[in-house]
Amino acid sequence: MPDDAKPAGVFSAPCACQEVSEEDRYAQLDDILRTYRNIPGALIPVLQITQTIFGYLPEKALRKIAAALNKPLSEVTGVVTFYSFFNTIPRGRHMIRVCLGTACYVRGGKQVLAALKEELGIDVGETTADRNFSLDVGRCFGACGLAPVIMIDDDVHQRVKVSQLPRLLEQYRDKQDTTSKT
Repeated sequence: MPDDAKPAGVFSAPCACQEVSEEDRYAQLDDILRTYRNIPGALIPVLQITQTIFGYLPEKALRKIAAALNKPLSEVTGVVTFYSFFNTIPRGRHMIRVCLGTACYVRGGKQVLAALKEELGIDVGETTADRNFSLDVGRCFGACGLAPVIMIDDDVHQRVKVSQLPRLLEQYRDKQDTTSKT
C-alpha cells in the first residue's frame, strides 16, 4: 500500500532489511509530530511510534516531542520512566529475560543471572556493546515446574544450567550471521 493510501496517523516502521539513517528517522518523527500535534492524548501513541522508529527513545527525540506537543520535557520523561515498555537506551537484537520468581530463584535463577552478567559483561537493564543482547529479569513466566527458566526473545529455555549458557548464547550469536547468508 503506498504511503499516501494509508489512513492518517498510520506509519510503517523502517524495513529491518536495510539500515535507515538517523536523518531519515528524524524526518519520519517530524511527519508524526505534524500529524499528532493537535490531537489530545497524543503523547503515549507518539512515544510508542517513536520507539518503533528508533528502537528506543533518544533524548533528542524526547526534546522534539515535548516541543511539538507543547509539553514540559519533565512531563514527557515522567511518562517514559513510569511505563516499563519504554526504553531510553538502545536495546539489543536479542532480549534475555531471567525469571527470578520464587521457584526459579530457589532452583538457581540467581546463579544463572550472575553467570549471564559475567558472560555478557553487562548488568540488568544494559545492552552489550555490539547491541546483540540486552539483559532483564522477570518475576514469573508461568513455567515454575521447569525452573530455572530464561527467555531469549520469545523462546523459553527450561531447567537452565550455568554450564549451558555459553552454548545457548552461541545459538543466538549465530542467528544474526545466518540470516544474511543465502
